[in-house]
Amino acid sequence: MDQNTTFKAFVVEEQDGVFVKSVQTRSIGDLPENDLWVNVRYSSLNYKDALSASGNKGVTRRYPHTPGIDAVGTVVRCDSGRFKENEAVIVTSYDLGMNTPGGFGQYIRVPSEWAVRLPLGMTMKESMIIGTAGLAAGMSVLRVTEHVRPEDGDIAVSGATGGVGGLSVSILSNLGYSVVAISGKDREDDGRDYLLGLGAAETLSPHEFGQPDKRPILNGRFAGGIDTVGGPILENMIKSARHMGVIACCGNAASPQLNLTVFPFILRGLTLIGIDSQNYPMIYREAVWKKLAGEWKPEHLMTVCKEISLDELSERMDLMLQGKSRGRILVDLEA
Repeated sequence: MDQNTTFKAFVVEEQDGVFVKSVQTRSIGDLPENDLWVNVRYSSLNYKDALSASGNKGVTRRYPHTPGIDAVGTVVRCDSGRFKENEAVIVTSYDLGMNTPGGFGQYIRVPSEWAVRLPLGMTMKESMIIGTAGLAAGMSVLRVTEHVRPEDGDIAVSGATGGVGGLSVSILSNLGYSVVAISGKDREDDGRDYLLGLGAAETLSPHEFGQPDKRPILNGRFAGGIDTVGGPILENMIKSARHMGVIACCGNAASPQLNLTVFPFILRGLTLIGIDSQNYPMIYREAVWKKLAGEWKPEHLMTVCKEISLDELSERMDLMLQGKSRGRILVDLEA
């Protein structure tokens, strides 16, 4: 393989202020000169990818660009010697798919420090169904379960029909926790059955839990929580935490703003933990991946997954931005 080797990639271009998406032929020479070359087998679609493809300059500054913050594949070349040829590796987060060409291309070139070996007990397909969403879920579960035991009470999970939320529900229920899933979907659709199938003990809709409440503190209901959306739902989760409750916060799709007093923190000893999946230290990243390949592997991986090709990405991105996407979207680079 050399600089002239060509491959397929999903490319976003800016044309007169409009962002146009298409599948194009690119070459290895178009990729940045990093030490690890990977032949990508699968990727997955995340909200950040949809933002990048829509021209969000807070995610991607320069176009044309190939999104895809998740990738798994085999090593073609590693100049640092950290990985061997044909080893299977996972690359997620850091700058992949943001300003570095990402997993929606059949090849990537990245710093070898961004990659982890595919753990034993996990297939490539499973790793991308899990992906950044599962890594964020795993990090959140790790931090909450360090302090909250199953017998302490219910764990709330917001955005539960999304990737991070759904995988959090599945992992927590497998660990013996009673999970209250807060879904962004209306109760009239089949979201409730979907969440119960993932292992949720109960479901709540935004109409029941997501409305702004001016009271500084609410009845203590949850021993802990994982919030993936922010805004009023996170506010109410914080206000509804029991004494010494622990909540992990890993998203802001609804809003980055919090309108709160300090009362839940002072009167109930609440702990709010931020989850930074993008730059999470490698030693913990590897540990979470091993857990996700073993005791934490969700039992319902294939039920939370829809498999698509590069040609179907644009439509799926639009649905995601409209809040009409559910579960994980697996991208097959060979389809």
